[in-house]
Amino acid sequence: MNDTSSIAGELIAAVVAAKGKPLVLAAVAEIYAAIQGEIDARKPVCAISGKCCRFEEYGHRLYVTTIELAAFTAQLQAEPVENWNGRGCPFQAGKLCGVHAIRPMGCRLFFCDPASTDWQQTRYERFHAELKHLHARLDVPYFYLEWRAALAMLGVADH
Repeated sequence: MNDTSSIAGELIAAVVAAKGKPLVLAAVAEIYAAIQGEIDARKPVCAISGKCCRFEEYGHRLYVTTIELAAFTAQLQAEPVENWNGRGCPFQAGKLCGVHAIRPMGCRLFFCDPASTDWQQTRYERFHAELKHLHARLDVPYFYLEWRAALAMLGVADH
C-alpha cells in the first residue's frame, strides 16, 4: 500500500469513528458557535462574490482537520456540483456555497474583506489550536489535509 492509500485508509477510519461520537459533533458545533460569535462582533464584509470558494483564482487553500471532516460528513446531504472541474470548491454553485450551514472552519473565517486579514489569521490560529486540542481530548486521530484532497480520500468528491 502506498503512502496516499495508507493515509486515506487511516483518515476514513478516523472520520467514520469520530462522526459516530456525539461528543465530537457537539464539540465542533461549540467551536463553530464561538467562531460565529467572533464574526458577529467583528462584522467583516462579505460581498457574496464567491471568491472564497475559487481557491486558485483567489490564491488560497482550505485545510481541514479530522473532526471537521467528521462533523461535515455526518451532516452532508448535498452532492458536489455537477461537472465540477476540480478547481475551487466542489460545493460552490454560482456565487453561493451549497453547504454553507456545515462548512469547515476555514470557510467560516475567510473573508475577502482586506480589513479582516489580520483578524481572520489570528482567529484561525486560535480556533485551529482548539480543534487540535479536541482531537487529543476526544481521542480522535489528528489529520490536517487540503479540503479537496480530503474529500477525494473520503469518496465525497473526485479530486
